Amino acid sequence: MQDLIDRLVRPEILALHAYHVPEAAGLIKLDAMENPYPWPAELQAQWLDLLQATDINRYPHPQAPGVQAALREAMGISDDMGLILGNGSDELIQMLAMTVGGPGRKVLSLDPGFVMYRMIAVFTGMDYVGVPLRPDGFGLDLPAFLEAMDREQPVLTYIAYPNNPTGNLFPADEIIQIIEAAPGLVILDEAYAPFTDASFLSRLGHWPNLLVMRTVSKMGLAGLRLGYLAGPKGWIEQVDKTRLPYNINALTQASAALALRHHALFDAQTAAIRSERSRLFAALAGMDGVLAYPSEANFILLRLTAGGADRAFAGLRARGVLVKNLHGAHPLLSDCLRVTVGRPEEDDAFLAALADTL
Repeated sequence: MQDLIDRLVRPEILALHAYHVPEAAGLIKLDAMENPYPWPAELQAQWLDLLQATDINRYPHPQAPGVQAALREAMGISDDMGLILGNGSDELIQMLAMTVGGPGRKVLSLDPGFVMYRMIAVFTGMDYVGVPLRPDGFGLDLPAFLEAMDREQPVLTYIAYPNNPTGNLFPADEIIQIIEAAPGLVILDEAYAPFTDASFLSRLGHWPNLLVMRTVSKMGLAGLRLGYLAGPKGWIEQVDKTRLPYNINALTQASAALALRHHALFDAQTAAIRSERSRLFAALAGMDGVLAYPSEANFILLRLTAGGADRAFAGLRARGVLVKNLHGAHPLLSDCLRVTVGRPEEDDAFLAALADTL
């Protein structure tokens, strides 16, 4: 069988590793940038009543107009802009690649960055070009990025704003220079918008090649797998042609529309996470052997200055705490771990386990 696999599977797919999600049962889960707060009981009761009334024997509405309307109201998306939904932002990245991709066409982004930009480029037969961030704090090397853009002529340019996995926010004026210099589409990935005051969503329409992509995962709805892409209607109409029919299931549509009507609840939760992020950062910054990087997201990247990230990751896990080990993922992430901001008691357990491990 292996001979047949080697002969039929594309070499670039053979060379990849599938996206790995570690087992987290029984652990304090601080590895996946999730909102740690559950829904209150009264909202859960409304939700269960709604699910009972959902006709799962019927196909869902293909455009999910109830969710789109709720998103426009909650997020302030202008009616002048187009809007399309995806099964997470991952599907939207894939749809964009299918819309403008082709042999020899290129995707440009920053490294280290969100791994799915690279992976989906490979999936769809595009070439991926990553421009390294500056080693002293993960800043954007604007001259190098503009030079790569001029040289490679990418059809898609992705910038995570704030960046994952580093958590920092690039200067808005530098983002504008990139948009205005880009030969193709620029997609600002604002997955962590709930945890920063910076956004380009209100500037959509100022440039014909700018799209903004977001997800409801980080605000507290990760289990729904719902992403959205907004921008000029002409672009959204073309991307919509690559959307698989009924890609947003009926249960997600019902759940998301309900949750977005209670947007203030999730705003309060994300405000609590922002406050806890400050406390967690201060605690990490005061630990010997730890360099914590400022973050505008719901996680903190930290470097073990004496090395030993693999050992520390294993030690944390043995003490019941799961974080993300980034050592080996990129040269700039040597001896780095990424920890999601959890509830105060979860973060206290992490800090105690880290101190004990170190």
